[in-house]
Amino acid sequence: MAFSAKKWVLWPISILIFLGLTYWLIGKIQYRLNVMDVEEYEPVSTLKVKQHLLKQAKFPFIDVHNHQWTMPIQDLDKLVADMDDLNMAIMVNLSGFRGSYLEWSMENVNEKYGNRFVLFMNLDFEKLDDEGWPIETLAIMEESVKMGAKGLKVYKSLGLTDRDNEGNRIKVDDPRLAPIWEKCGELGIPVLIHTGEPAAFWLPKDKNNERWLELKQYPSRYKDPQKKPSFEEVMAEQHNIFRNHPNTKFIAAHLGWFGNDLERLGDLLDELPNVYTELGAVLAELGRQPITARKFMIDYQDRVLMGKDAYNKEEYYTYFRVLETQDEYFDYYRKRHAHWKMYGLGLPDSVLRKVYYENSLNLIPGLDRTLFE
Repeated sequence: MAFSAKKWVLWPISILIFLGLTYWLIGKIQYRLNVMDVEEYEPVSTLKVKQHLLKQAKFPFIDVHNHQWTMPIQDLDKLVADMDDLNMAIMVNLSGFRGSYLEWSMENVNEKYGNRFVLFMNLDFEKLDDEGWPIETLAIMEESVKMGAKGLKVYKSLGLTDRDNEGNRIKVDDPRLAPIWEKCGELGIPVLIHTGEPAAFWLPKDKNNERWLELKQYPSRYKDPQKKPSFEEVMAEQHNIFRNHPNTKFIAAHLGWFGNDLERLGDLLDELPNVYTELGAVLAELGRQPITARKFMIDYQDRVLMGKDAYNKEEYYTYFRVLETQDEYFDYYRKRHAHWKMYGLGLPDSVLRKVYYENSLNLIPGLDRTLFE
């Protein structure tokens, strides 16, 4: 009898506990249902400020960092029409490759638009242990320049994934590559070199990593410190070749991945007068620090080139707005690169001219200067 009474007392208590847990769980579910994924969250600003939605650059410009992967067979009419709309006078296609591919690309370009496109050659650095290195590669470089190539583009695989015949990582400053950099100086062509990746790609993939969204969308971009050389290591290798080859002009791609540390980038440019940089895919770094970035762009106006990277006509509009206007608090075009807002730098016309075209005219040989008169 006592057992039955105890059971009847515990039964309603158990029900109350169950109902309480159910209520708590329903609350959690309701909360979760009202929390959208960060990729979906697109708040519309209520800020009321003047906007200058530019669709054309104030001055004709040279895009020194572009990739057109099918240039041998590409119909260039549509692309040139886009360029005219943007006020892009010259596009540098860094994906020119070499040999027959480069030859076919040049033939297509020269048929109608020989003064509107520039091609950079690309080399296979994994051949550095093969018989004939570097003589054969140096001959390829000379032949490429005769075809019309105006520079050398080095991809990020050098220093990260390229391997020699022993399976070892090829360092950017591997002495076996020195003849390549020297040859570029001899030929009078610049080297646009992409080394490494944003430093945040080496950091833990947690809530404190500002590139978390990009690493979520593209997991392969994460650089495991246990398996990959560090950010500082590969960047130091790049800076070594800048120092070791003072007679060669280098363009450090993507603000040298120091767009988040412009003081450090300025120190590098101060030390190395043969080094330039460009804005491809890193405009968002400038747009979030307008005071610091404006000063940097004015101080180093002779060393910065206009570049975009992946081609998309509408994305250039954000470049024009950041560089030319003093607009406040507007969106970048790709959230995984910038979940923050942009601010315009309002650069002086004299600086814009240098960044847009004058610096490139002085650095890349044989460009048509009449396009900028």
